[in-house]
Amino acid sequence: MKIGVVGAGAWGTALAQVAASDGDEVLIWARESEVVEVINGRHENSLFLKGVGLAATIRAVGDLSALSACDAYLVVAPAQHLRAVVAELPADGRPLVLCAKGIEERTGLLMHEVAKAVQPDSPLAVLSGPTFAHEVAAGLPTAVTLAAEDRSLGERLAARLARPFFRPYHSDDLAGAEVGGAVKNVLAIACGVVEGKRLGLNARSALISRGFAEMTRFGLAKGARAETLAGLAGLGDLVLTCSSVSSRNFSLGKGIGEGGRPADLLADRRTVAEGAFTAPVLKRAADALGVDMPIVAAVCALLAGENSVEEVVERLLARPLRPEGD
Repeated sequence: MKIGVVGAGAWGTALAQVAASDGDEVLIWARESEVVEVINGRHENSLFLKGVGLAATIRAVGDLSALSACDAYLVVAPAQHLRAVVAELPADGRPLVLCAKGIEERTGLLMHEVAKAVQPDSPLAVLSGPTFAHEVAAGLPTAVTLAAEDRSLGERLAARLARPFFRPYHSDDLAGAEVGGAVKNVLAIACGVVEGKRLGLNARSALISRGFAEMTRFGLAKGARAETLAGLAGLGDLVLTCSSVSSRNFSLGKGIGEGGRPADLLADRRTVAEGAFTAPVLKRAADALGVDMPIVAAVCALLAGENSVEEVVERLLARPLRPEGD
């Protein structure tokens, strides 16, 4: 199975490195001509994944039509650009493995719902889980969820991507894999605020636990399964993203907690903190489903400049006491 990677940011480059580590050629599409040149000329991606030497069998292209020789596409375009990128791919029914984490801002759709609308004849899969790109590219041990509509496709993809250091667990719960990846980005902003404001490890642990409760409520309402949300794509990714400045979303929250203005912090970034886009659309979707997500609402208020950190913390702590399972 020849793999084409659509998107040459840090995560797309890391996935190309995984797919190429058995010596097979992997094609990776980059919108930026300078990225194409440096990958092909120096076997590195100094713009998005600096310091990592790439396999010589990775070949970068600047034209999506050059991926026509591939058997499956790993689509790693940012969530808010996924619709446009998928629309440019050949409508020939080849499998699309969706690797972006988020919810489409304009429509409120999950990534597989967007792809299904644009490429209705393409089999879909979702790859998600606790994955920092630089660790994956360096060959450090990583496990992920690979959810596919068709079990046999999921098994073939898992076998193609599995490495001694990269272990995919297959599932058929696309909604669960995507809800976990989207919601954790928003919760990571909240945990970053806790870090930046120096509110302590007790507060961060409580926030992760109560955030997971919000993730589970929303996921179940969207048709996800509880065991998926408790696995790598949900709880696993949540713990990772809420614990390190290697997370773009955590770093954004940390800057807010230290007194930075969200608009300034977002403007000063080459890479996308997807949780900033996801938060308001997630809140709208939760409200429409009648799902209570107070931490998500607090992050929305912070990003919009409606409340200070002190105000949202006070509001969360003043909520009525209730059983933990609620």
